[in-house]
Amino acid sequence: MDTNDILERYAAGNRHFLQVSLQRVNLKEICLVGINLGQGNLSRANLSGACLRGANLNEANLIEATLWRTDLTEALLIWADLSKACLIRSNLVKADLHKAVLARADLRLADLRYADLSDVNLEGADLRYADLTGANLAGANLSKTNLTGANLSKADLYKANMAKAILSRTDLRYADISCTDMDEIDLCDVNLSGACLSESLL
Repeated sequence: MDTNDILERYAAGNRHFLQVSLQRVNLKEICLVGINLGQGNLSRANLSGACLRGANLNEANLIEATLWRTDLTEALLIWADLSKACLIRSNLVKADLHKAVLARADLRLADLRYADLSDVNLEGADLRYADLTGANLAGANLSKTNLTGANLSKADLYKANMAKAILSRTDLRYADISCTDMDEIDLCDVNLSGACLSESLL
């Protein structure tokens, strides 16, 4: 199946494309609101500027996919693999990424407000200046991430692993970082006003 097949079927009202193989497909700046691409293979696909609001991408393979400025508001990405994906300036407000893999993904300036990132693997990801206000990061692996200038105010980081993460000018106001592993982290330039630090492993 190629780009034209997807667009024709979508225009005809079809929203279900389960387990479809779309490796390296170009869907740049295409509107596919509510599409179901669950368990699909979209590795190295170009989805830059696409509108995927409310899309179902559960268990999808998005390894090294390009999602620059992609609108994924309220999208379902449970168990999705976004390793090394480019998500610069992507909109993931209220998206469900529970147990997704985002290892070494580029999430600079991404909007992740109130997203569900519980138990997500973000090891080595670039989250510089990302907005994670109110995000659920409980149990997430944030080891070796770069959170320079990121906004994590009111985020839930209970039992998250932040070992060796870079937190420079990071906003953690009113965040729950209880029982969080913060080994080898320099907190001298972090805003921790109102944060819950109970039993954090500093």
